[in-house]
Amino acid sequence: MPVLRHTTNALGALSTSVRLTLSGAVAAAVALLPAASASAAEPGVGGYADPSYASACTFHRYGEGETPPLSLFSADPLCVEYAKRDITVANGGAARFLLAEPARFAIAVPACRYWQLDHWSVQATPGGTELVGWDGSYWFDKAEGSAAARVRNITVAGQPARAEEAAKVIRPYDAQLADALVSDAAGVRVQLPVSGLC
Repeated sequence: MPVLRHTTNALGALSTSVRLTLSGAVAAAVALLPAASASAAEPGVGGYADPSYASACTFHRYGEGETPPLSLFSADPLCVEYAKRDITVANGGAARFLLAEPARFAIAVPACRYWQLDHWSVQATPGGTELVGWDGSYWFDKAEGSAAARVRNITVAGQPARAEEAAKVIRPYDAQLADALVSDAAGVRVQLPVSGLC
């Protein structure tokens, strides 16, 4: 899969009134995970697999707080990879993360085929031991009517951990994220309504 590295932040300044809390930074992860997790009991659900269009992806990689340019609205498939390893209150990493998320979602929602890889780490201080960390893979295909999510490489206090252990750390801040992390660690695949626009 080809990779493009982007270094500009074209949309990151759109939001200036974000409340900065550790729970808010961690809670933002919920947005992609529960959509698939909530449907896990529906017929047609199976384990995670990469999307059928994986070989057509050119991944656009973005660093901490970077957002995709508007020119990617027409990409099909739209494949992105985000570094989310500096979610720290002390140095503004959590604020950069929160400011970038609205633009990241804005470019994902209209896509017909979307695949996101991201790498999470939440820590109290810059360079400190991470409280929790994981790598995520989330995709949807509106033409096929399918979506999937998986988290892996889960860590707690910098050490490999089970999803349940990470959920225990996260639960006091965000119970919904904790539940999604546990269910998505096994990988979920769901059926979605097919879009006639795709």
